[in-house]
Formats: sequence, C-alpha cells, structure tokens
Amino acid sequence: MLNALTRRDAGKSLLALTAGASLSAATKRPLGFQVYTIRKILPQHAAEALERVAKIGYKTVETGRADNALVLPLCKKFGLQPVSCHFDTPLVTGNYDAWKDNPLPPGYTWQKAVDEAAAAGFKFMCIAYLQPAERGSLDTFRRYADKFNKAGEAAKKAGLQLCYHHHAFEFGPKEGSRPIDVFVERFDPNLVKFETDVFWSSVAGQDPAELIRKWKGRVALIHLKDKAPGLKPHYGEDLNDNAFREVGLGIVDFRKVLDAARDVGIESYFVEQDEMAGDPVDSLAYSFHTLEKLGF
Repeated sequence: MLNALTRRDAGKSLLALTAGASLSAATKRPLGFQVYTIRKILPQHAAEALERVAKIGYKTVETGRADNALVLPLCKKFGLQPVSCHFDTPLVTGNYDAWKDNPLPPGYTWQKAVDEAAAAGFKFMCIAYLQPAERGSLDTFRRYADKFNKAGEAAKKAGLQLCYHHHAFEFGPKEGSRPIDVFVERFDPNLVKFETDVFWSSVAGQDPAELIRKWKGRVALIHLKDKAPGLKPHYGEDLNDNAFREVGLGIVDFRKVLDAARDVGIESYFVEQDEMAGDPVDSLAYSFHTLEKLGF
C-alpha cells in the first residue's frame, strides 16, 4: 500500500490528476529515477532492484558517488543510462567537519570527482545538500556561491555541468532576504544550474511550475515527487514520512509542472521518493505510470 492511502483514495487522486491529460504536451524526454529512492534495498538486492526499475520503463539514472561502483555496471547490464551524479558537498564547500559521519576516501578532491564523472560518461554533477550546521549567515551562502562557481569552472572544462539541488531551507527568510536569492544572484548561470525539486519547493510555499518558469535557463534537472495535503509552508527537513507521496497521490499539479519544464527546456527528469510506506520499486512504478498517463 502506497503511503497508507486506500486504493479508492489513490484512484480518485489519479483520476483528478489525469483528467484532461491530453491538454499537456509530452516532454519527449526519457524519464529517469534517483537511486536514493532504492537505498534501503540496494546493498542486498541491487541487481534485482535495477532490473525491475528498467522493466518499468525508466531509461536514465541519477546516482550518488558512493554507490557508483555497485550501480554503474548494473546500469549498463540493464540498459539504464547514468546521466547525473550527486557528489559530496565538502568537495566544494570545504566543510569536512560538518560531514564527518560520511568521510571521503583519503586524498579525494573535486578534481578527482570531475575526472571520475567524465570517465563514467555523466553529463551532470550535482551537490545535493548543506547540513544545518553549515548554513550560517547570508555571507556564508555568498561564499558558498563563489566556491560553486569555481567548482563549476572545473566541471565545465571537462564537458560537465554542475548543478545545485535545493531543499526547502533555502527559501526561508534570513537577514531580510533568503539564501535562494543569494544563489540565484551569485551563481554564474553558465557554470552552476539548479536541480529543482518539486516537493521541496512546494513544501517551502512555492508554486513549482512558477518557480521553473521564473528560473528559465537556470534549471537543468528536476526531481518529481508529490506532497501530501494540509502541509503549511515549512523550511526544514523534519517532516513526517507521510508528507512524501508518489506522483498522483498528492496535491502537486503535475500537468502544470511538466508544461513549465517542457517550455523552459529542462534536460533531465528524475522521479525521487525520499520516504515510502512499502516497496520502493513499487513506489517508482506508481509515479512512472501516473506520468505516463500525463503524456510523459
């Protein structure tokens, strides 16, 4: 059962979402998934999970650096194309103390990460998260933005595009502004683009489709997942697991999101489910079939 909704509730939600779906033009791009979704079954059931995901119809993959040794050979085996990879934040920010629970291999640098990404055939490198302890003042975010630009230069030289994946905290008020405004202002649009997350932008009180249009030319990647009803704007990650919903089981208007994404030319789409009640591959299947009904 997906996120404790009854089959009847799920059917009503899906019918409401897909009504008039023909009005939404297809994106004409392959649909991918973020490996983080299957993290809990990956170590013991990697081959089985990736084969099942490929059979659903997913074509592309966004991985995490630590999983690449396991995942990439299996992607090749099952016809999944890795196009993006999340890399470790301190490689760019230098805040290793904030990530001491996730140590890097000795001597591992951003340039080594760039070289690995290029050799593996990735197109995008992504930094996905800033720990609460390292968020600091707006000046801190300005310094981060400058470091992202520098990292983006190294990625660009190797034929790669650096992206930043936001959550909700970047939209929270701080010193009369917001960290996200600092990033929008200070990121070089040619060196650092956004991976916008439909769920987290909605949690922060934003309209995901309007945000995508506002950032036209600045968004290269998108995470697709739905949000439960009744959530007030929130800028932290301390949400109940039931806040996360498969596409079609929440309140996000995905017709509107896909139209905006198509219109601004977003390159790659990934379904991601941070938390789910049951089998993560079943979760991915539900979102895939909903998006398929919407003309993806």
